[in-house]
Amino acid sequence: MAHWLFKSEPSAWSWEDQVAKGAEGEEWDGVRNYQARNFMREMKLGDLGFFYHSQKEKAVVGIVEICAECHPDSKSDDPRWECVDIRAVKPLKKPVTLDMVKSDPRLSDMALVRSSRLSVQPVTEDEWQIICTLGGL
Repeated sequence: MAHWLFKSEPSAWSWEDQVAKGAEGEEWDGVRNYQARNFMREMKLGDLGFFYHSQKEKAVVGIVEICAECHPDSKSDDPRWECVDIRAVKPLKKPVTLDMVKSDPRLSDMALVRSSRLSVQPVTEDEWQIICTLGGL
């Protein structure tokens, strides 16, 4: 199983919005970056990801699961753009802020630190375990 991180501005799509979609989940649409799209092409059913609030909060707030593999983005007529569907699994007991991630030397190579603008990113197994522990899971 691979792990991922999905970034969203809470004013556009928040953790609460994701939770409200229930078991059906929601398309992670609107991604218009080739590298992020290519990461979604690698995702498999059951892979887990962190849900990250960008902008003001800048924190990992929950865990999501891939519930549909890569398919055409329904919000685009351009066949180059694809997306996965994700569903909420559970919130972190306490948010893990970007400052916490940056201050932990074990996470210095994390894509969130190195490629902070990328909206969909891979997360290593070690990074996953560290963030889960910091988040109280």
